Amino acid sequence: MQILIVEDDEATAAYIQKGLMEAGHSVDIAHDGDAGLTLANSNQYDALVVDRMLPSLDGLSLISSLRESANKTPALILSALGEVSDRVEGLKSGGDDYLTKPFALSELLARLEALARRSTSETKDTTLEVGELRMDLLGRDVYRGETRIDLQPREFRLLEYLMRHSNQVVTRTMLLENVWDYNFDPQTNVIDVHISRLRGKIDKNFDTQMLSTVRGAGYILRETKA
Repeated sequence: MQILIVEDDEATAAYIQKGLMEAGHSVDIAHDGDAGLTLANSNQYDALVVDRMLPSLDGLSLISSLRESANKTPALILSALGEVSDRVEGLKSGGDDYLTKPFALSELLARLEALARRSTSETKDTTLEVGELRMDLLGRDVYRGETRIDLQPREFRLLEYLMRHSNQVVTRTMLLENVWDYNFDPQTNVIDVHISRLRGKIDKNFDTQMLSTVRGAGYILRETKA
């Protein structure tokens, strides 16, 4: 799953991120409500973990705003407020589940997986598309136009992450944490090697370049080269 954590406490966010990544999921983090709202509206997530008390925009307002814009991404609310009235308020704001702090990571993971199953049973999007690039998540097939692109498993995961974050700069740190799931030496060239291989497969022999390097920042996948 691709999961967004919106949590202002950095230690708590890191704890959740580590546990979810160890379970095989990809994780983005926002530390305030405004940043969380921007990410949730800009990217495709399978689930959101939203702290109730956030700077700039509280968690319930964030979720309400998403629902008003027809964003139906399942949202689990985290909160130290555990009274029945608090939980009811959270669910009425558009939250799909409510978990009180302190919590067990195993329960959080189980609840997120249940939310994702419920969501995909209602509407299951099994393809990603960016311009003429198309990815079948079930068949593990990738096409650019009518040309089939053969990818190794790591290349497939790298491209999936780039497609889910298309038209935005993806940093090396984001790729290390979400595609490799653990930290390499920052000086390693593993990302450069895989990006080069991927670019050779999805851009070679095509008129327009989709995968570009943003010097000093990271990489971006878009429909055409700027």
